[in-house]
Amino acid sequence: MGDSLEERLGSMELESTMKDEFCTDIGPPFKENAATAEDWQKALNKVVPAVVVLRITSCRAFDTDSAGASSATGFVVDKRRGIILTNRHVVKPGPVVAEAMFLNREEVTVYPMYRDPVHDFGFFRYKPDAIQFLDYEEIPLAPEVACVGLEIRVVGNDSGEKVSILAGTLARLDRDAPHYRKDGYNDFNTFYLQAASGTKGGSSGSPVIDWQGRAVALNAGGKLSSSASAFFLPLERVVRALKFLQKGGDLYTRKWEPISIPRGTLQATFLHKGFDEIRRLGLQSETEQMVRHASAEGETGMLVVESVVPGGPAHNHLEPGDVLVRVNGEVITQFLKLETLLDDSVEQKIELQLERGGTPLSVRLLVQDLHSITPAHFLEVSGAVIHPLSYQQARNFRFQCGLVYVSEPGYMLFRAGVPRHAIIKKFAGEEITKLEDLISVLSKLSRGARVPLEYITYMYRHRRKSVLVTMDRHEWYAPPQIYTRDESSGLWTAKAAFQPVSMLPSSGVNGEATDKEHRHQDNHQELTDVATSMETSCEDASAELRSQDETVNSEKKTATENAVLRDHQEATASASIAERVMEPTLVMFEVHVPQSCLLDGVHSQHFSGTGVIIYHSSSLGLVVVDRNTVAISASDVMLSFAAYPIEIPGEVVFLHPVFNYALVAYDPLALGTVGASAVRAAELLPEPALRRGDSVYLVGLSRSLQATSRKSIVTNPSAALSIGFADCPRYRATNMELIELDTDFGRSFSGVLTDEHGRVQAIWGSFSTQVSILFKKYKRKKTKLKFGCNSSDDHQLVRGIPVYAISQVLDKIISGANGPPLLINGVKRPMPLLRILEVELYPTLLSKARSFGLSDDWIQALVKKDPVRRQVLRVKGSLAGSKAENLLEEGDMVLAVNKEPVTCFRDIENVCQALDIGDNGGNLNMTIFRQGCEIDVLVGTDMRDGNGTTRMINWCGCVVQEPHSAVRALGFLPEEGHGVYVARWCNGSPVNRYGLYSFQWIVEVNGKPTPDLDAFVNITKELEHGEFVRVRTVHLNGKPRVFTLKQDLHYWPTWELKFDPDTAIWRRRMIKTLDCCDL
Repeated sequence: MGDSLEERLGSMELESTMKDEFCTDIGPPFKENAATAEDWQKALNKVVPAVVVLRITSCRAFDTDSAGASSATGFVVDKRRGIILTNRHVVKPGPVVAEAMFLNREEVTVYPMYRDPVHDFGFFRYKPDAIQFLDYEEIPLAPEVACVGLEIRVVGNDSGEKVSILAGTLARLDRDAPHYRKDGYNDFNTFYLQAASGTKGGSSGSPVIDWQGRAVALNAGGKLSSSASAFFLPLERVVRALKFLQKGGDLYTRKWEPISIPRGTLQATFLHKGFDEIRRLGLQSETEQMVRHASAEGETGMLVVESVVPGGPAHNHLEPGDVLVRVNGEVITQFLKLETLLDDSVEQKIELQLERGGTPLSVRLLVQDLHSITPAHFLEVSGAVIHPLSYQQARNFRFQCGLVYVSEPGYMLFRAGVPRHAIIKKFAGEEITKLEDLISVLSKLSRGARVPLEYITYMYRHRRKSVLVTMDRHEWYAPPQIYTRDESSGLWTAKAAFQPVSMLPSSGVNGEATDKEHRHQDNHQELTDVATSMETSCEDASAELRSQDETVNSEKKTATENAVLRDHQEATASASIAERVMEPTLVMFEVHVPQSCLLDGVHSQHFSGTGVIIYHSSSLGLVVVDRNTVAISASDVMLSFAAYPIEIPGEVVFLHPVFNYALVAYDPLALGTVGASAVRAAELLPEPALRRGDSVYLVGLSRSLQATSRKSIVTNPSAALSIGFADCPRYRATNMELIELDTDFGRSFSGVLTDEHGRVQAIWGSFSTQVSILFKKYKRKKTKLKFGCNSSDDHQLVRGIPVYAISQVLDKIISGANGPPLLINGVKRPMPLLRILEVELYPTLLSKARSFGLSDDWIQALVKKDPVRRQVLRVKGSLAGSKAENLLEEGDMVLAVNKEPVTCFRDIENVCQALDIGDNGGNLNMTIFRQGCEIDVLVGTDMRDGNGTTRMINWCGCVVQEPHSAVRALGFLPEEGHGVYVARWCNGSPVNRYGLYSFQWIVEVNGKPTPDLDAFVNITKELEHGEFVRVRTVHLNGKPRVFTLKQDLHYWPTWELKFDPDTAIWRRRMIKTLDCCDL
């Protein structure tokens, strides 16, 4: 979900992608540098205390930047007012939280004060009184001192070091602005200074000083190559901006009066090209002579138009290759003079005299306010960040400023396939030209609505792509909000984008639910509204949305449905018997997991696979599928039926805690009359069990929803499953015997195994596993594994899962189990509880067991019990926290249960299920063989439901939950408390900034134990905004750690997501937040 902080420390220093040709032009003569070592020492003693380490957290993706944590450098330029100068890509254009650490380790909070829309500089502000123990002075700015050959020092936080001082000599004053990324921030319309100082990541914002301690430039970027070149921003425009800010007041105040710094633009990019190249562009010799005469001595070129942003003031007036001669009658050959003129002429017209291919021309253009095309607000909906297209990205992509731009797709748009940097053009049939249009459409949509969206990207600007967007049915995310930058505080304030009157009724803060009858009616109505036939084109979907209040002729609709069904039956007439029998029972799954609740170590956000209908009535439909398709219950499931062209939502109702299958419910009413009659449930055949050599038919669905089958032979009906632990603990099937075939369709094909009559004998399911990269590369004879790379790679395998376990659970659901009720299609149904021996077992051949000392009597008894397998079960480990923990040890051989020999996993399962009948306290009398001795042990079993994880807390950007079974299977839970396990963390959050990552338990907060989620909530809801919190954690490897983090309730409130079985909806509840009035 994110990269570690250590891997992002150098992110402030960007790599230039241009191939630079360094010239040897000699600039103006400079005074001989007579500075001594003592002079430099004196200057550094003055400068170093004023240089600060900046720790920056970008709380949201915005414009050119992604969310994340990083470090950089800044320096004090106004001590009295508390102003720090650094780079624009450090201050960030979006929401940011930052701290400055001074030389003596005093840390203060800093707030964004100004970031230039174009050039790479910005200002933070801090409270000067907060620095109590350090004597420091501000660093004066002296841009006029910079010259070729000047000896310099770069003082900053280089490569994450507290203080680093690098020496260099200015080599160029007229370098083109570096080009960092084609889809990110780039400076332009300015010269840069260049020196071979070798700065690295973290040094962005460092002062470039001379021997007198004056800042002559601002370190901005570097070229990661053997030349180790660094790029410095000239300070002329920085000095101008600072003077404007200083007019805002003489002293620091909590909120300051926003200062408008005039910035003008033509939305055109210029390059400085030499006279030799400009002649080739057609410059007249008379013009060159005039320009050389009117310009400063040593001028070598002129400004040439490189690009023009569509829709800007220069659009259709300036063209690439135009040579700029005069502006308002004055010869302009330098960026600084041009920018000064533009900044002084905002909202005024200026006259440009140009030469285009040797032909003189003159144009009058209106200078636009640069701040007006710099976005200062964004919409956050379902995790997506959407805002008007900025000038920076409009220039990169050659789009018009102000278009609706997807900075981060979040969940809803990611699920539909909308990428980052997309431009939304049409939504729900309405043209989208500005952000307000999108908000207006969103306000009319209800939860679960499916509407078309059209977008373009800069790579495929001439082709609109159409996708189907599904509004979140569950409360995965907060309601849509508008964030607006408050220039007086440096923060972004949030407010509701609209009143969600069309949303489904939800629980209040105190958990108060609506009336049960209305709740069931609303839930059923939602399923009926959402589960309509998926449109085959954007036009059909738009028409349906516009005409949803119109009545539909039912007879005509039924006739159309029957015609579709007849055409489908005719098309499948040539299919095999197995395909024809099974096709009405097969379903294609599309499963998406929201980023906000990646629970239980789930390793992907998108899964797909084939399931089979095992129950179908007028009120309930159930589909079984493997757990590599439906991994967790916090998912959005869409079902496509092979027998009838329709796509409807499904709800996860049961996840087997051990075996690799899940049950998903659907509403048969959503299929319509014809659709409900076209699909049917498969006939399950749990007995007799398959044997080696039996013929079966492997039947599944292709991507085009066509049934595909092949006849195969069972090669091993009882292959013991053995899947190792994943790097990130996640669901792992255990204690299963699987079916292997001689031929199949590959490891990505799932389906069912049937007999010749189409009766299902096994599910052909997918299992998630990991393969060592080192082993894979060794097998493929690749290059040696690099240090620090991930040790494993995700893979999957497919095997047959016997249906006996599935049929047992299905019978309990249909007949009425004794477990907790769950609302399914408006009806509460009791769901089964399973009695499980939480011990992982594996088989060992009796020949091996004899070598361990197992007696002949037991070997004969086990052979008599199972002459085919000839094996004994051994203990691999017990789940931590289970009743079997500390009773069974690794390596124990399980000989008998309740005096009856056991040889396979099914024997263990049968005796566990038999405990539900008798009055035995849920204990098993197990006979085991341990270290040469035969002993009897009374082992308890555990009751587990099929709900999976149904509750999570998001605190400071980390997702905490109860430890799931894959974590407990590692055999360790901390003694201090194990109910608060960190499952995930979010980029740009406080835990990202301070390093609270996954795979550990939070056992204490401010010295108070957190044994479970309730205790954790009670403690954290008392914590205030901006408070430093002491956290004690225990890692999966048992290593304890204590550290502090600063709570940020403004951007990262504490909230809970919990599944409500009474409404079958995941509900979001705010635990602790910060009102804007509290800022």
